Amino acid sequence: MEYERTYRKSMHAEDLVGFRVTLSETDLFVYAEGDLRREVEAVALRERRILRSYIKGRPDFQWSLEPVAVEADAPLLIRRMAQAAAKAGVGPMAAVAGAIAEAVGEALLPASPELIIENGGDIFLASSRPRRVGLYAGRSPFSGRLGLRIDPTLTPLGICTSSGTVGHALSFGEADAVVVLSPDAALADAVATAAGNLVKSKDHIPRAIEFAAGIEGIIGILIVCGDQLGAWGQVELVPLP
Repeated sequence: MEYERTYRKSMHAEDLVGFRVTLSETDLFVYAEGDLRREVEAVALRERRILRSYIKGRPDFQWSLEPVAVEADAPLLIRRMAQAAAKAGVGPMAAVAGAIAEAVGEALLPASPELIIENGGDIFLASSRPRRVGLYAGRSPFSGRLGLRIDPTLTPLGICTSSGTVGHALSFGEADAVVVLSPDAALADAVATAAGNLVKSKDHIPRAIEFAAGIEGIIGILIVCGDQLGAWGQVELVPLP
């Protein structure tokens, strides 16, 4: 549904080339130093084939809402998703968008050190200059008014968002936005889902932050629920113009 990507209308990186790549459920918007559309398509297609092939033999990997153990020699994408899910206490598919964004990003870095891969609100970011990531939090008054300033020394970085009120992703919480930062984009994605599940009301923001802060590899989290927000770690909030 196109309305779920309306935030892309406010995305821009004037020093980079922007383009969209869609492959079935995978819907990427990329900013790179050149038009790398074919390269993005090739990597995304490869990773999707790996995932589909694995799920064919292990359907529980797709449907489980709890961590799933995988073989030591499973493909890297599968192991990353499983490891992230185990740390967060969720099913492996909670990490899929971040994991694919990361896989595409890592493959493209040699051709474009300045790179932004956005996959349905989950971002892989590499930059030598500060970047500002806008906050899209649906009904919240903070939506479109606040952003996160990302210091280049933190990148490559995963910046992943989960919401119980925006989009189609499965969430058992009521947070308008849970944004998690980690060098591991798959982990950021899984923890965003897990923390979001804990936010049943504004009063639950502190416990969700404490949960995420206790997971090794997480360096920051921002939670928005209505007119309340909470943050921890390397989160620098800035106003949007």
